Amino acid sequence: MCTVRTLLLLILAVVTAVPAAATAAEQVDLLLVLAADVSRSVDNAKFQLQREGYAAAVSDPRVLDAIRSGRNGRIGLTFVEWSGVGSQRVVIDWTTVGDAESARSFGDHLLEAPRSFADRTSISGAIEFAMGQLARAPYKSARRTVDVSGDGTNNAGRDVTLARDEAVAQGVTINGLVILSETPLAWNPDHTNPPGGLENYYRNNVIGGPGAFVLVAENFNSFGQAIVKKMIAEVAQAGARPSLHAAVR
Repeated sequence: MCTVRTLLLLILAVVTAVPAAATAAEQVDLLLVLAADVSRSVDNAKFQLQREGYAAAVSDPRVLDAIRSGRNGRIGLTFVEWSGVGSQRVVIDWTTVGDAESARSFGDHLLEAPRSFADRTSISGAIEFAMGQLARAPYKSARRTVDVSGDGTNNAGRDVTLARDEAVAQGVTINGLVILSETPLAWNPDHTNPPGGLENYYRNNVIGGPGAFVLVAENFNSFGQAIVKKMIAEVAQAGARPSLHAAVR
């Protein structure tokens, strides 16, 4: 009898010692992977504009209002940079953003981090890496989104449509933020300015899933405005979404 009682007490002690986080992951309204292109077509000036645009967008009052309007009032966010095959890196690991303080902390860490790569452009590799980050997220949400920003076509790794289709089959939405180049690359003009335009390339090959969309930044200087508009669309209630087909000027 004493042995049974002792065993039950031991079991109870182990169960009560398990932290709540291990039994129930924190709920958020959205799991969002921000995947930024840092391939060699993105020079240092463009890179800095892109980083500053993301940092400012996360702290933008309109974005925070959209985040706070959700059931849980917060989203799970991670920032990754990508370039060629095997060139992907987590710059800011998973964190929750739901108020000005958490948003400011995210932006400050982002601005302080060094650039990760300057290689070729593997959008397929970026999607695969982003899916790995979603799989290891410490939070739970019914909505999972990968946000790919870039200024060129997939020119390394496997077919981007295969990576896109695999992600969509797992219930993930992939959105695109296309950064147009005023001057085509001298050594490969079709990379940044493909036939039919980069927006159509992303629409046909990159984005997918429920409510997927492409936004366009006419150049790197308008990137900040575009990322604010995109983030509001991703976290706001469906009825509050802005028009998604128009270019940001």
